[in-house]
Amino acid sequence: MSTSTIVVPRTVGIRHRLLEQPPHLSTILALLVLAAIIVMAVFAPWLANFEPTKINPAQRLKPISDLFWLGTDAFGRDLYSRILYGARVSLLVGAGVTALAIVVGLPLGLLAGWFRSLDAVLMRMMDGLMAIPGILLAIAVVSLTNAGIVTVIVAIALPEIPQVVRLVRSRVLAARAETYVDAAVLLGTPTATIIRRHLMPSTVAPLVVQATYIYASAILTEAALSFLGVGISSEIPSWGNIMAEGRVYFTMNPWLVFWPALVLSLCILSINLLGDALRDRLDPKMKARA
Repeated sequence: MSTSTIVVPRTVGIRHRLLEQPPHLSTILALLVLAAIIVMAVFAPWLANFEPTKINPAQRLKPISDLFWLGTDAFGRDLYSRILYGARVSLLVGAGVTALAIVVGLPLGLLAGWFRSLDAVLMRMMDGLMAIPGILLAIAVVSLTNAGIVTVIVAIALPEIPQVVRLVRSRVLAARAETYVDAAVLLGTPTATIIRRHLMPSTVAPLVVQATYIYASAILTEAALSFLGVGISSEIPSWGNIMAEGRVYFTMNPWLVFWPALVLSLCILSINLLGDALRDRLDPKMKARA
């Protein structure tokens, strides 16, 4: 064997760890619920009974019927159709926040873990962001700008970035202590190659798990911002502003809040259950405890 060969420990692939055991019933149910919500979002134009923004004062606050499956709101808009389109907003925001947090947090975490000179500066910046409650930081960002979907995604992603940075940094610090990384350094392997081949792969499994929690948290935060009136514009149906508009009539028509809250809860619960299942399968320590 050549003296320049680096022996990297063989690890079990993520796909193998995910498929080595049959999923639990809770995981299957979570997948089914999440799949149903994704179908709702993708096929909303075909599944909806009415235009979600069409106002019809003559049909305001109608109860559940064959025509209005979940009733109507104070403006005569079909609640069922609005919930379908609200799924689009929630899933889009969740995906955008997760992608932005990882795209920004991953390289920062790699730099902080490998370069000691940058570690102190970057981590103090992350500590400063973490010191501000996430919901307050998001409200501040949205309040200073236009409350569009892109702005909401950026505002929600900012508090999530430090979590990703700290996670990646911890994995890099652990990998730096491995002998194969020391060998790569001694052989003069470029730093970019070491990071790409030896450090970044060790962050994939924990990032996959973290992404599920970020996704669920982003959906909940967006609903909270919209409920408070500082999130998605009321012209765009989202689960948060649907509940905000319905709370005024809650004593008369509680379904205006109940149905969007139920779908929101099921969505977040299913994503968290999938995150727990991924954690148990991808984390060897959790597997050892089982």
